[in-house]
Amino acid sequence: MKKAANTMTGATATKSKARIYRDLLESGEFIVSPGVYDGYSARLAQEAGFKTAATSGAAIANALLGMEDVGVLGLNENVAHCRNIARAVDIPLTCDADTGYGNPVNVYFTTQLFEEAGAAGINIEDQVSPKRCGHMPGKEVVPAEEMAKKIEAACLARRDDAFVVVARTDSLAMEGIEGAVARVRLYAEAGADMIFPDAVRSEDDIARIVEAAGVPVTINMGFGIRERPTSPLIPIPRLKALGVRRISLPRMLPAAAIKGMKEALRIMREVADTGVPANRPDLLVSIDEIWGLMGFDGIRELEEKLLVTSALEAKYGASRGD
Repeated sequence: MKKAANTMTGATATKSKARIYRDLLESGEFIVSPGVYDGYSARLAQEAGFKTAATSGAAIANALLGMEDVGVLGLNENVAHCRNIARAVDIPLTCDADTGYGNPVNVYFTTQLFEEAGAAGINIEDQVSPKRCGHMPGKEVVPAEEMAKKIEAACLARRDDAFVVVARTDSLAMEGIEGAVARVRLYAEAGADMIFPDAVRSEDDIARIVEAAGVPVTINMGFGIRERPTSPLIPIPRLKALGVRRISLPRMLPAAAIKGMKEALRIMREVADTGVPANRPDLLVSIDEIWGLMGFDGIRELEEKLLVTSALEAKYGASRGD
């Protein structure tokens, strides 16, 4: 039988996920991090061969609460959900910690909770609380000095020096590129390991921020979304040329899932209205694929090792072949 999907082996098992992520960041390799929001999406990202993933706070708020990302998702809800996602995969997961859930003292404890939950790093943003999705109008930002203290608090709180602190700034919309560049320099001086300018407007914005940061820069893109995005869709080779080190794609998987579910529900509605059964394997994965993705073979392997013969025979019969 195959081992469970989240069983780490070899040299990888000796490193923390934070160290794996830090090594990847320091290697100079361009990082592509799909935005994930549950066990399905995280395991699919790993199965597709991505080396890292990043939670989307907006997608988690949408999925858990059924409402928009306007700062209602709480710290404990977010941490608990991220813990489940992190433990489901081998690859390092960075998590969206919103504004840090308070002042710099709160950020200190927020950082520790996410690290204890298995995150390899966190994003902290400089929005006023309650925050909102970075591509929405109506954002406000805290004073740059307050955000710098939050970054210092996060760096002080981490127990593993490899744990990555990502400073996100939403200031472009309010303060323009000059204000954003000043913040980026301050945040890097405060100890940020990576800078995340959200809702960038142009390649020139990106180039200015990369030059000012002096640390890796990550960009959020909306590949696959047809409507005009806040940020332009820039090919990865061009992002590399601009000096960007990571791209996150927070909305692609939830948008794809919504589209797939809408089509499935449309067919369900037709079946309910007409009474004619529908067989659409083109729209669905098999139950075996779901079991494989979730590591059912690993559960069977554990049962073979840990259950007495009579218990196994009661479950599966004397042959236990399937």
